[in-house]
Amino acid sequence: MSKKTRIAIVGFGLIGRRHADVIRRAPELELAAVVEPGPEGGIAAEALGAPVFASLDDMLDVAKPDGVVLATPTPLHVDQGLACIVAGCPVLIEKPIAVTSREAKLLTDAAANAGVPLLVGHHRRHNGMVKAAKAALSGGAIGDLRAIQATCWFYKPDHYFEVAPWRTKKGAGPISVNLVHDVDLLRHFCGDVKTVQAIAVPSRRGFENEDLATAVLQFQSGAVATISVSDSIVAPWSWELTARENPAYPATPESCYLIGGSEGGLSLPDLRVWRHDDVPDWWTPISARNLTCSMEDPLAVQMAHFAAVITREEVPLVSGWEGLKSLEVVEAVSLSSATGQEISLGEEAGSPMNALASVF
Repeated sequence: MSKKTRIAIVGFGLIGRRHADVIRRAPELELAAVVEPGPEGGIAAEALGAPVFASLDDMLDVAKPDGVVLATPTPLHVDQGLACIVAGCPVLIEKPIAVTSREAKLLTDAAANAGVPLLVGHHRRHNGMVKAAKAALSGGAIGDLRAIQATCWFYKPDHYFEVAPWRTKKGAGPISVNLVHDVDLLRHFCGDVKTVQAIAVPSRRGFENEDLATAVLQFQSGAVATISVSDSIVAPWSWELTARENPAYPATPESCYLIGGSEGGLSLPDLRVWRHDDVPDWWTPISARNLTCSMEDPLAVQMAHFAAVITREEVPLVSGWEGLKSLEVVEAVSLSSATGQEISLGEEAGSPMNALASVF
């Protein structure tokens, strides 16, 4: 019988509990430990039968897991990630990788210098629908990828903000909280971003942050994406409500991504490829076919991948560097919306934050 890969969870909130459930359901994995200083989370973790620790350092010293999942608040990611790297323990960090790209670069550099695998939990890349779409795009199903329209609209109720007042503060709007997920998928499909132009609208509820933003991303490939995000629009068009990844969200039959190419179009997550029956011509009939895909839980697929990275059977699909570059784009959206300027993303990591410092 092969040895199980022992993975510890740090942070036992909503996402930490989902990760723990995934580990416990996988026969080749073992929940090595849980780190949770809060009494409520600690009690819930103890019910799983795994050792519970109040601190990450104690857990690393005693449990000695094969890998660690950080499902803690973003401001804790850098210090906790560095602790895992110093211990030589592969780490999967929930998105976003850090609060700023400068901090993210500290992590990616440390992991690279130590030779410790660092992954970022952009789990949507592990979704079967995304894999099928990526394969179709790479295989030329719609010709050259020219443009994407992405919509991320939903309505967060008042109690969402009442239970956590920090969500009403500057820097905690949908740009920083929600947009990073969609930006990462756009980069996955189109490659690196060259320029960003964005606008944001102040919260109608009187909060310090925005509640609506729209950005135009130009990619190095020449493709262009428009993306709109709001947490105060009633609509069925968001990944959460269309992808059926999380049963907590009521599903709709709509799509939230429209991907246009020189020979066809693709919508997601319904995976419909549209092409003209003969040559591309708006005067001739156009029809669609549906692609097929795996419907496995992307969190389970991601965890299996993490285990394979730990045993050096696979390389990270979403490395720390990939998480850093997606965070840079989100920072550029914030900077452009604040200044009204088009932001160029250079080769040097941390460039949007450097520009932000120069403006303010």
